Amino acid sequence: MLEIDKTGTGDFLAGGGEMGALMRAHDWTATPLGPPESWPQSLRTVLRILLTTNHPMFIWWGDELIQFYNDAYRQTLGPERHPSALGQRGRDCWQEIWPIIGPQIAQVMGGGGPTWHENQLVPVTRHGRLEQVWWTYGYGPIDEDGRVGGVLVVCRDVTRDYLAAAALREREAELARVQQIGRIGGLEVNLATGFHNRRSPEYLVVHGLPPEAANETHADWVRRIHPEDRDATERQFLDAIRGEARDYTAQYRIIRPSDGATRWIAVRSVIERDENGRALRLVGAHTDVTEQVLAERASRQSEEAFRTLADALPNHVWSGGPDGMLTWFNPRAYEYSGFHPGELDAGAWSRMVHPDDAERTLKAWSRAVATGEPYENEFRLRRVDGVYRWFLARAVAARDEQGAIVRWIGTSTDVDDQKQIAAELAKLNATLEQRVQDKTRERDRIWNVSQDLLLVTDRDGGFLTLNPAWQRTLGWSETDLLTHTADWLEHPEDLGVTRAQMQKLAAGEATVRFENRLRHQDGSYRWLSWTGVSDVDRNYAVARDVTAEKVAAERLKATEEALRQSQKMEAVGQLTGGIAHDFNNLLTGIVGSLDLMQVRLDQGRADNLSRYINAAMTSANRAAALTHRLLAFARRQPLVPKSVDVHQLVVSLEDLLRRTIGEAIDLEVAAAPGLWPTLCDPNQLESALLNLAINARDAMPEGGKLTIACNNVRFGGLNVELPALLPGDYVCIRVTDTGCGMSPEVAARAFDPFFTTKPIGQGTGLGLSMIYGFAQQSGGHVRLHSEPGRGTTAKLYLPRDHGEIAGAPEAAKGGAAHVANGEAVLVVEDEPVVRGVIVEMLQEQGYRAFEAVDGPSGLALLQRERIDLLVTDVGLPGINGRQLADQARQSRPDLKVLFMTGYAESAAIAGGFLEPGMELIAKPFDLDDLLARIKQLIEA
Repeated sequence: MLEIDKTGTGDFLAGGGEMGALMRAHDWTATPLGPPESWPQSLRTVLRILLTTNHPMFIWWGDELIQFYNDAYRQTLGPERHPSALGQRGRDCWQEIWPIIGPQIAQVMGGGGPTWHENQLVPVTRHGRLEQVWWTYGYGPIDEDGRVGGVLVVCRDVTRDYLAAAALREREAELARVQQIGRIGGLEVNLATGFHNRRSPEYLVVHGLPPEAANETHADWVRRIHPEDRDATERQFLDAIRGEARDYTAQYRIIRPSDGATRWIAVRSVIERDENGRALRLVGAHTDVTEQVLAERASRQSEEAFRTLADALPNHVWSGGPDGMLTWFNPRAYEYSGFHPGELDAGAWSRMVHPDDAERTLKAWSRAVATGEPYENEFRLRRVDGVYRWFLARAVAARDEQGAIVRWIGTSTDVDDQKQIAAELAKLNATLEQRVQDKTRERDRIWNVSQDLLLVTDRDGGFLTLNPAWQRTLGWSETDLLTHTADWLEHPEDLGVTRAQMQKLAAGEATVRFENRLRHQDGSYRWLSWTGVSDVDRNYAVARDVTAEKVAAERLKATEEALRQSQKMEAVGQLTGGIAHDFNNLLTGIVGSLDLMQVRLDQGRADNLSRYINAAMTSANRAAALTHRLLAFARRQPLVPKSVDVHQLVVSLEDLLRRTIGEAIDLEVAAAPGLWPTLCDPNQLESALLNLAINARDAMPEGGKLTIACNNVRFGGLNVELPALLPGDYVCIRVTDTGCGMSPEVAARAFDPFFTTKPIGQGTGLGLSMIYGFAQQSGGHVRLHSEPGRGTTAKLYLPRDHGEIAGAPEAAKGGAAHVANGEAVLVVEDEPVVRGVIVEMLQEQGYRAFEAVDGPSGLALLQRERIDLLVTDVGLPGINGRQLADQARQSRPDLKVLFMTGYAESAAIAGGFLEPGMELIAKPFDLDDLLARIKQLIEA
């Protein structure tokens, strides 16, 4: 029983959050309890406990089981019950689960004492649907004047823990079954604590160890290794641990303690290492491969044994190639014929055959070579003294794994004496006939009961025999189908498939497998999966009805295709909608400013023109920035990667970052000793860090802390957490804030273009998209980890660079800027407005400017004029800008080139695209910047 609280009654419903307020506002006079002032002291005491605890608690009171609950319990209720459950009768509120909890409550109310229930399945309807929920809860009686006045419930929703534990048990059971079935022994070695081992039960079976050997030492394992393999195996293991290897494989013999047998063990292991490469743990699998090793050894020995056996046999042994040309005979053949080694090769062996047997013998051999069937024939061979004797020749085809004939192996056995006992063989034939009849009856029984379609055809595919399964599957009787071929039933689209497979059988292929459709008697078609083999003049086939499997596969394929199309259209709609919205806003600013400038000029007024020009330029620059972000997200921006000291770059940005995030946020830049250089575009990295800092600032409107830290990361083998990253070395930049964080749903879409949680006009939704595209294009990756109310961490991974860090650019030599002195500049640009503006600017600066609309016209000008600098767009029609520059440099190797681009096909433009004397400027550009690049190139 609960201890009764004897405190006063004036404020026992005070506090308690939302539920406390609801209890104070509830009209209790309409319930059997009456006003709170009249409630018994025990109820008041327990209610006070309920309202002041953060643990989910619930009370049923009185014979009507009137309900009370606190804020923590409210969160487990759906809108179907809260807040109506307060003051409601228990049976009315929980009708759906009353058969479960009703008897439990009755037991406590009847004086049966407290109860405790762990992992109890209590299905509850929440948010309009029935949920399978597991609870751990306890019922405690509340004492009222010596009897049970009510029930206090202390509970917890353990669904997630229960399901996770069940899944873990199932996974462990599955793993154990796999190890048991595959006879794979698991091994775990703690290398950091002196080779402490753990071995699975299957490992003990494989190694023949008792259960108490599960934690055997390294020395125990070494002693079990076969003496001939012991030193090399242990040395290989220790070298792998002390080196840098991540994978360890070995194969060696052990002497199994259980029975003293020698067994071959194959080992595959993974060595886990810390960031300094020190081995921490080895996890591996041991498999008994004794049979496999012995089989491989037997295969190698088989060839040697064949030659030895062939030399020792009294018979003639011979072999030939796939084409039937004989290439080798054993010594017995040469001793019998009197020929010298090599004189029987190819077709020369036919000189030994009796003239009356030669044609028949050659035909039989040619047929066997053509069909691949075993060869057997009797003929007479001339001995060295001129006497002919009867020989029985047999040969079989040796095939590779694909079934292709590799060579023929045959023997010729002297059967001349056996011809004398032909009469005795005739007697044996009678017995043989009886055995054949028995086998035939057995075959007929199998033929009739088989559910598969069995078929025998002639060489042309004509049906000769069918089993009853044909009528059960297709509705046709044997009489309907005899003398027909499959063409009569087959779907028109499958005719070519079946004919091709029949041709393979006719050409000697041993087995064919294929699928086709045959017409049912009702006009529908059934899918059949066939296996066919060929004999001398017959084809034998087995078919299984797979129509149901085909229909299910087609439905699944259609569903997957519909889902992919839906996802594609949703992404395209979101992207185009975002681009149209932002560019319409920017174009409105540009067009509006230009319209006002035109009005003022028409009015003859020049006031405010600079303001309109600035407004148009601001919108244009914002449009350019938006374009670069789109290119970054699409991995189409032209990058200029360099070897970068990330820590030094972050330190140089510290002042800018502090001004950007404001004084309310504490910025910490953690030191990074021994940080590797990385290969990336430093300008894009600065932009990425600034974007992350701005996002962090917006997530901490009341202030907080922003931390930027860097560290080296090495990934080896398959990276489960970051499968997009290839194995190798990376520099990780972590940007962590203490802000509001993101829900899993928001974090999952954070990198989507134009997705933003900020109000309209306060963000384009391209900041994180740009960072994602930059990371992917640089060969790295970016990942977010965020929890609501606990902040966000962004991890930017960039590949390690093994070169030297690029130094700061040297100051331009020479004090005065270059002054144009009539140098010739050729501008090749297919956009007339862009080309005209650049040419006019060059002419105003004192250059001789030439212009061309495409590559061929530009080449013509280069051949006629002495050009000092070629300024060309990369994306020209016909031949592109790079092809134009290459052709121009064939006659002018020292020609300087400035490429212009607004869209690069890939990041390759930054690696190997530019040669000495070439530079690149991205559109849109400021004319002053373009002029400065032109002057710099000409001066250089």
